[in-house]
Amino acid sequence: MDEALNDLGDHIAARLGDKIDGWSVDFGQLTVTVPAAEIVPVVRFLRDDANCLFICFTDLSGADYPGRERRFEIVYHLLSPQQNQRIRLKVATDEETPVPSITPIFPGAHWFEREAYDLYGVLFTGHPDLRRLLTDYGFEGHPLRKDFPLTGFVEVRYDDELKRVVYEPVRLTQEFRNFDFLSPWEGPDYVLPGDEKAGG
Repeated sequence: MDEALNDLGDHIAARLGDKIDGWSVDFGQLTVTVPAAEIVPVVRFLRDDANCLFICFTDLSGADYPGRERRFEIVYHLLSPQQNQRIRLKVATDEETPVPSITPIFPGAHWFEREAYDLYGVLFTGHPDLRRLLTDYGFEGHPLRKDFPLTGFVEVRYDDELKRVVYEPVRLTQEFRNFDFLSPWEGPDYVLPGDEKAGG
């Protein structure tokens, strides 16, 4: 399996040259690192080349690495039923640098790119309708960024008197909450029901 993936990686590197930054075989899957500006020609090549035929777009996701200069990684997964192979493409970007949309090649990437924009703030140029997908209208921030606060900025509730949904700033009534729900992981100093049967 790894030999076939290495052969495929060599073929892609030979044909694409400086359009890719490199490739490796990790955990039984070929991973190709691509500069953001080259993602469209690389994806088109992978779809159309007779030795690749990655005609099935399966996934696009994001990852946030705040310590890196280009903190976001956009990860694409493609499938070649003809070759019975999968491939992973990685593109690194930052808050300001947009990534070209692959929707002209794979229309199924439409909502995936919208999701990455909504949750990470990554911009996709050439996308036909780049707007939020999962968060509400007027939502501030991008919830899957590592620097997004765990509580969010606003809370939403239905007000029975006003008969509508209201948005209010988050108010934490305690700085720290310490709950003990009889969890053995908390190390309680009492015997939990049933523990007496263990006979330690």
